[in-house]
Amino acid sequence: MVSSRNFLPIIPFDEGYTPLFGDNNLAIHRDGKTVHISLDERTGSGFVSHDLYLHGYFSASIKLPADYTAGVVVAFYMSNGDMFQKNHDEIDFEFLGNIRGKDWRIQTNVYGNGSTNIGREERYGLWFDPAEDFHQYSILWTDSKIIFYVDNVPIREVKRTESMGGDFPSKPMTLYATIWDASDWATNGGKYRVNYKYAPYVAEFSDLVLHGCAVDPIEHVANCDNAPSSKAVPSGVTPVQRIKMDNFRKKHMTYSYCYDKIRYKSPPSECVINPKEAERLRRYDPVTFGNGRRHHGKHNNHGRGPKTEAVSF
Repeated sequence: MVSSRNFLPIIPFDEGYTPLFGDNNLAIHRDGKTVHISLDERTGSGFVSHDLYLHGYFSASIKLPADYTAGVVVAFYMSNGDMFQKNHDEIDFEFLGNIRGKDWRIQTNVYGNGSTNIGREERYGLWFDPAEDFHQYSILWTDSKIIFYVDNVPIREVKRTESMGGDFPSKPMTLYATIWDASDWATNGGKYRVNYKYAPYVAEFSDLVLHGCAVDPIEHVANCDNAPSSKAVPSGVTPVQRIKMDNFRKKHMTYSYCYDKIRYKSPPSECVINPKEAERLRRYDPVTFGNGRRHHGKHNNHGRGPKTEAVSF
């Protein structure tokens, strides 16, 4: 088990979160600091932070369901879709289940002002089995960058560019964790669906860290002057971390929107094209990343969680 980042306070569930949906499919354990959310034939489940935040460091140690998990999605993400239904922002970790013998995959996504038609997805394998033990997944969100971490290793850095404009998440968001049925798209474009013979599917969350600038939910005013500071919160990617990030991406990244020639005739403006990365992905999937002609489009999914947008490749 990987411990949470040093010196950041781990808060009891009731102090930072409230159940979102799923009734008895959400269970709080171990001194109130570990929560299980489960999916069965009746419903999925999830929880949400009490507060809105404008920037911060958000983290959880997560253990995913084992065995056959096709069609199952576990999400750890920030969103303000309940307040800004037509122009919401979102920062996503999505864990995509798989058939027996195939590994979980992890997807990250970022969008602002409801720019879901653009899609900034990346997808990866992992260097461990996320169903065997807890591993830490973290989001750093500042006004200039977003960094995704796995076990304190940065796996993706999104820098704000002038050309992105409002597509960079810039409005206060709450933190969510959900498990739900995404049979229509999550595994091989919907080929493999959730099999409730293996239910309940249980995702375990612990070491919950909410270290951000809380925002008044009515006035939307951030009172960051009083926000606790900590040297344990990263301010960016160090040179050593950048090497680790580059190695991770070289070994484990299987999809990046920046190189998707089916979706984009030319890459979105914020993309920095790495020729070696482009060639590796082209060899991995010559249709998507080469000069293929197969059509891939956007899929709306209607899962049993509050997330409603996804892309299938």
